[in-house]
Amino acid sequence: MNIIIAGGGRVGAMLARQLSAEGYNITLIDKNQRTLEESVDAYDVMAVAGNCASMPILKEAGVQTADLLIAVTGEDEINLLCCTTAYAINPKLHTIARIRNPEYTDQIHEMRNIFGLSMTVNPEKQTAVEIERLLKYPGFLRRDAFAKGRTEIVELRIDENSKLAGVSLYSLNNIVKCKVLVCAVLRNGEAIAPKGNFTLLEGDRIFVTAPTESLTVLLKNLGIITRRARNIILCGGGTVGFYLAKMLSKNGITVQLIEKDRARCKELAAQLPKINVLQGDGTDCNMLAAENLANCDAIVTMTGSDEMNMIISLYAESRGVPQIITKLGRFEEYNQSLISSLALGSVICPRDLCCNDIVRYVRAMENQSGAAVSVHAIADGQIEAVEFLVDRTTENCGIPLKELKLRSDVLIAGIIHGSFASVPNGDSRFHAGDTLIVVTSQRGSLKCLNDIFQ
Repeated sequence: MNIIIAGGGRVGAMLARQLSAEGYNITLIDKNQRTLEESVDAYDVMAVAGNCASMPILKEAGVQTADLLIAVTGEDEINLLCCTTAYAINPKLHTIARIRNPEYTDQIHEMRNIFGLSMTVNPEKQTAVEIERLLKYPGFLRRDAFAKGRTEIVELRIDENSKLAGVSLYSLNNIVKCKVLVCAVLRNGEAIAPKGNFTLLEGDRIFVTAPTESLTVLLKNLGIITRRARNIILCGGGTVGFYLAKMLSKNGITVQLIEKDRARCKELAAQLPKINVLQGDGTDCNMLAAENLANCDAIVTMTGSDEMNMIISLYAESRGVPQIITKLGRFEEYNQSLISSLALGSVICPRDLCCNDIVRYVRAMENQSGAAVSVHAIADGQIEAVEFLVDRTTENCGIPLKELKLRSDVLIAGIIHGSFASVPNGDSRFHAGDTLIVVTSQRGSLKCLNDIFQ
């Protein structure tokens, strides 16, 4: 498949790295020659220097024979013009545009055919939605939903007081009193696919597959507070802060939004009349104390500086804030073991959310039958969880899992039949129409469902 990526920034570079590693033919367009040289040196990609919205540049990049164009420059207008121009040259082309400005949301949806758009992604809105989901279940560091929310993979950290410290997986269900599956464990920065005799230790981060209705039971029996946050401090009034504050205000939650820029504060106050917008520095301990940080239910740090977000989150942890969510824009650039050792609570990376959606679309294009419905990277990107729909082309339907010859790096973590979600065992079977949740340590290796078999 021939793919053009317009924009060689952080998202463009991440897509170039992942998609080229999966064997796709990638051409990268960017005005910055140095950016292109770095990508060509690091990844197996072609490069074209110039304005990606220019017809001659698009033709030079091979848009006439391309299958997909992904426009992820820093400007929404350029992304739209790029997709529209490319589609005019090649009407068979699929196009994806990153659109971040909230003012464009409605009109983009109504005019997507005019713009020639197959899909749009909004990392900031995706991030706000993910944070809101985490705020509903304070005990989880992360939640990834599958099968329209019927099954989830949730992340938990085992601390010294956890009921799971020192427990083998054989005994897990006796403690949580609901059927769950630990599909991965992150220990000392290394992802492990655990067997039944695996013993959980303090400091482990575990990734648990469970039907959504079991999540409350899971938290309750682990002794983890499940009361939803009602008093929240948001640090950072950027686009993510705007989307999140707007969502929370509809749920009757008390929100204090701290933003440093005075002009931005005025904008937010006008757009969010139910939100208490405060001008100030989120790293100012006196200001946080004045806003009753120690007694709030949750804090979300999402300024434009990763370093500032980490500092505020660490201070909030020292003040005993029950739930902390930290946005990191350059998550993959940091030492993962170091980040894991810091008390940052739930760590959210908008770039990861955006790229995961685009990768899923790419794989679905290549494999119309048996293609991935959704793709999630878990365990600091070392494990991939993929959702598939079982269809008439799927092999081994109706055969017990214990009799299947699966690849050694693959685990079937969930089976959803209609509205019923289950954690599978050796006697479980899948049939056409079911949804499977599959976990693998080889990212990018599952292009279609039949790839799970030896």
